[in-house]
Amino acid sequence: MISSNEYFDAKVKSLGYKSATGNSTVGVMEPGDYEFGTSSHETMIVVEGELVALLPGETEWKSFKTGTSFEVEANSSFKVKSVGQTSYLCQYK
Repeated sequence: MISSNEYFDAKVKSLGYKSATGNSTVGVMEPGDYEFGTSSHETMIVVEGELVALLPGETEWKSFKTGTSFEVEANSSFKVKSVGQTSYLCQYK
């Protein structure tokens, strides 16, 4: 079953699904600043565009462009700035 999610007044939209490797979401973010909490380990892959992220325990923002990724541990939070419309794939462990 495919699930549909909207966050931040529909500025972030995603579709959730299960694959052979586990749960994932694929989505799009409008330009803006967002903060997400995690309940499981996440690998965020930028499909197209750019996310600038402040990851847990870090003090400097880092840029992630098309084809790059970052990981966030379970039970934490992270901030991202979407530079233009950005699509992503998030894989959960």
